[in-house]
Parts: sequence; C-alpha cells; structure tokens
Amino acid sequence: MDAIDLSELAPKRRAHIVAIDQDPGPNHLDLRLCEMGFAEGMSVEVLHRAPFGGDPIAVLLGETLIAMRLDEARRVKVSLEDYPIPSANRPENKVAQ
Repeated sequence: MDAIDLSELAPKRRAHIVAIDQDPGPNHLDLRLCEMGFAEGMSVEVLHRAPFGGDPIAVLLGETLIAMRLDEARRVKVSLEDYPIPSANRPENKVAQ
C-alpha cells in the first residue's frame, strides 16, 4: 500500500509508520520525532484535529497521546492498516482505576 503523510491521515483511522523524512535544517526535527517515540513499524492514529484548519492534531502513538503541528506530521510517512480500532480500546473510552 502507498505511504501518505501522517498529516493526511483521517481521524480514527489507524496506520503504521513506514518512514520519517530527514531534516537537513538546524532543528533536526527527525531526531526530535524519534526521541518522542516515532519509529518505523509503530502504530499511530490521529484522534482529533483542531478547528479552523486542523492544526495542531492529537496523535495516539502506541499508548502515548501527542499533540503535534501539521508541519511535523508531514515528515512522518504512514501506511494504512486494514482494520478499524475497536471503540473500547480508544483512550477516551477507558475507565480510570
């Protein structure tokens, strides 16, 4: 399946990371993304988009909730997974104990 940018992933759709674009600039965004846990093969889902343009987005990376800008999400390439996430496994549906 073809890879798309994480910024293009529809909310509530799961994908897995296939690549992270290199950042030749002084910010080393690719290294920052790796330090936050973004790595090839990780499961990722866009949970929410901000109103009026959708920036920033809330991303579920494994079991970690991360807010990120669209320009950061454009560096993460993902491939769609073939199954939807059961609603009982979504963080907003888990009961605190």
